[in-house]
Amino acid sequence: MRNVTVAHSPDADDIFMYYAIKFGWINLKDVNFENIALDIETLNQKALQNIYDITAISFGLYPKIRDEYALLRTAVSFGEGYGPKVVKQKGKKLKRNFKVALSGEHTTNALLFKIAYPDAKVVYKNFLEIEPAVISGEVDAGVLIHESILDFDENLEVERELWDIWRELCKDDLPLPLGGMGIRRSIPLNQAIEYEEVLTKAVKVAHTHQKPLSQMLLQRGLIRVDAPTLEKYLGLYANEKSITMNKEQYKAIDKLFELGYNHGYYDTKIEAEDFLIPKEYKDLRNS
Repeated sequence: MRNVTVAHSPDADDIFMYYAIKFGWINLKDVNFENIALDIETLNQKALQNIYDITAISFGLYPKIRDEYALLRTAVSFGEGYGPKVVKQKGKKLKRNFKVALSGEHTTNALLFKIAYPDAKVVYKNFLEIEPAVISGEVDAGVLIHESILDFDENLEVERELWDIWRELCKDDLPLPLGGMGIRRSIPLNQAIEYEEVLTKAVKVAHTHQKPLSQMLLQRGLIRVDAPTLEKYLGLYANEKSITMNKEQYKAIDKLFELGYNHGYYDTKIEAEDFLIPKEYKDLRNS
């Protein structure tokens, strides 16, 4: 029995996309998938250390781990007209060098925010601590992610949508690439292909059977939100476009990498499709 670690964040979309495996709806003979749930920036840091076999990552991190991890085509989250939000106290006027709380140095939202606001004073916090920090006045603003974008304190208001920042920087009609999955390059290629196929099936089954799976997650207390919020959130970040990436999504990731490279965050410019698992190996091996 091979043990394969699969790390994901504890937010609703990641749990939803993984738990078809956890509940035994999808499996792979002689393989035990061990799930680990950690906040996204911790996962990014662990990926830099090459800790887990398969891991959720921010797309903004990927060029820095490209030598150790290949990109998976599945379990991806994109924003289309929505995404993280820059919030502040109602009526507060932000100075040019305002203090802002971000959810992690290597998150996609941090990359785009720092490009858009180069003079802001950035501090990093766990994503659950950002809203309280803005309410208390510890920081002038914060970028909310995950389920927080749907329901935040009435004393806060949106200063700017990250979607709008993305569109201004991107200058194209492309979805906002937020998070995906990486797999260790040290895993034998035939096994890596199998793991990607299993994860893809899990995401597809989860989407096809959204209602019963959501009920199971809610009944077991595995989700931080109520049923209506979960349904709305999954419609945003765990939908039919999460199953397998399409050409438009690859183009969006490439634009993100280009922006990061042009602003000095990456040492080279790469394209996403060059870093996928070569699925054709399976057909060649069996021919």
